[in-house]
Amino acid sequence: MSEPGSNAITGISLRDPAHRVSPRARVMWILGAAVEGIVALVVLLVAVLVWEVPAWTLALLLAVVVVWVAVVPQWRYLVHRWETSETAVYTQTGWWARERRIAPMSRIQTVDYAEGPVARVFGLASVTVTTASAAGALSIDGLDREVARRLVDDLTRQADAVEGDAT
Repeated sequence: MSEPGSNAITGISLRDPAHRVSPRARVMWILGAAVEGIVALVVLLVAVLVWEVPAWTLALLLAVVVVWVAVVPQWRYLVHRWETSETAVYTQTGWWARERRIAPMSRIQTVDYAEGPVARVFGLASVTVTTASAAGALSIDGLDREVARRLVDDLTRQADAVEGDAT
């Protein structure tokens, strides 16, 4: 019998997964949020100048952008976590609501590694674990490039060692 709060398949309790993403991901997310905010401000500035939208909306959006850039990347870094065991991959994501997902090794179909152009500048990568689940793939973004490569190798090896066809 498993302990209260633990998953009978994996033995992992419903706790925060052990590993955070790379601290460099926080910087990448801050820059991304800042670029998004600047684009929104430019669009609103054009609207203020061309269509006579009230100028106070520009000040309001500026305040929202400052909060967005200051809070969202920090929050994302604190919440987004991952862990693997011999039997499963475990992720936690979310903003308002947290989502914790567990993918048993026996259900893994593919393990993908990706480096976007911005992530590459920061030495980061993403690992996506595709399963037969209708909920979709598990994605771990903002991993150190070498950690991501090792994770892909380990998960591929572990999933291949499990009997069955991952469906």
